Amino acid sequence: MSRTRRFMQLDVFSRLPLLGNALAVVIDGDGLDDATMQAFARWTNLSETTFLLPPTRTDADYRVRIFTPRQELPFAGHPSVGSAYAAIESALVPPGKFDLVQECAAGLLPVRVEGRGSERIIHVQAPPARLQTVDAHEGAQLAEALHLDLAQARMRLVDNGPLWLVCDLHSAADVRQLQPDLALIAALSQATGAVGISVFGRESTSDARGDAAMAVRAFCPADGIPEDPVTGSANAAIMAFLAEAGDPSGYGLRYRASQGREVGRDGYVEVLRDATTGAISIGGACAMGIRGEFRLG
Repeated sequence: MSRTRRFMQLDVFSRLPLLGNALAVVIDGDGLDDATMQAFARWTNLSETTFLLPPTRTDADYRVRIFTPRQELPFAGHPSVGSAYAAIESALVPPGKFDLVQECAAGLLPVRVEGRGSERIIHVQAPPARLQTVDAHEGAQLAEALHLDLAQARMRLVDNGPLWLVCDLHSAADVRQLQPDLALIAALSQATGAVGISVFGRESTSDARGDAAMAVRAFCPADGIPEDPVTGSANAAIMAFLAEAGDPSGYGLRYRASQGREVGRDGYVEVLRDATTGAISIGGACAMGIRGEFRLG
């Protein structure tokens, strides 16, 4: 029999509604089977939908399952930040607790909460990244899809739960004016198993709208998302890419990335790398959009 479940829709990586990346969260996800969760994620037609569940581990505060319209993901950034926000707002975790542990398919991930209410910033540690070389054929396809000179592009496959094709375009201007071939990106994503392609470039001066050091875009047409507005896991993958390369552009251990302006959004992601452990975290604000109930089987 169907039952009423608490539901939220949030904007993640923005303090204001309509400017971040929308996330649907079913608060009371227990009792739903995989097929129903996947069908609901297709119905919302957002880049991700999450379901909050009781943890199976005593050292976790809550559990989350993450779905795109096409598949379940072991980890994703904006769903993890938004799910932590929803767990706090729904009193699934003790009030005033600032260090949490999220259980997801990628394992147990530390969550750090700064501030309260509208000033709250949530940082989630990404799973350890595994980097792979892009082979010559894949590199040529990626360069063609992005209309790049292959000799000038630095690219890697980065697996931090989802698998990303990451490419350094060097300048924010090149990132913002990019008009990729989405059909080629979809084919390359399916061939490599990547969720999509992420590109980044340095802001030439301090970004007046948000003091961002980097512009980022992420394309996921194979999942029905031509361009994702603001993407936590892609930003964590970029930091892993920079760490392996020795950070030749000098971004450092902490910077802010801007993403989403090309699709009418204005999101900001705080990206951090621990100098000792190498652990990478992504963080940002959330804005409540919809809060209510949904009747779901």
